[in-house]
Amino acid sequence: MTDFQREAQVEQATFGAGCFWGAEASFRELPGVLDSRVGFALSARGEATLIEVVQVDFDARVITYSRLIEHFWTLHDPTSIDRQGADVGEKYRSALFFSSAQQAQLALVAKQRLDASGQLKRPVATVILPLGEFQRADETQQRYLEKHGGSACSL
Repeated sequence: MTDFQREAQVEQATFGAGCFWGAEASFRELPGVLDSRVGFALSARGEATLIEVVQVDFDARVITYSRLIEHFWTLHDPTSIDRQGADVGEKYRSALFFSSAQQAQLALVAKQRLDASGQLKRPVATVILPLGEFQRADETQQRYLEKHGGSACSL
């Protein structure tokens, strides 16, 4: 383990912003994001089917969970229910999965703040759920845009 890894305050966040390729590439560009992976998440309460997500490891000393949520809002249409662009179905649901009470509270406040901001024409449809199971997508899906070029999924 390097000195940096010992000193880093590593936390994890899981976001469902529709198709996961573009979200993963965008999160990876943020200072403080240490790693990411794409896969599928299920709520701990079983409230949702598997949702396409990007799971982000970040250094909380460099970037906050709240800042990651702010970035998440810019990656997709958080007012859309079970669809992003041409991608339709529950697996493309806008979702914030939390792994602690603090993350749950920050996600709820961020959603309420965005709703109250007047920036959007419709209410935020993003669901906030406890992370139950994360299933990593196969290796061909990891860093897909980095490997293959092209643009994000259809928006």
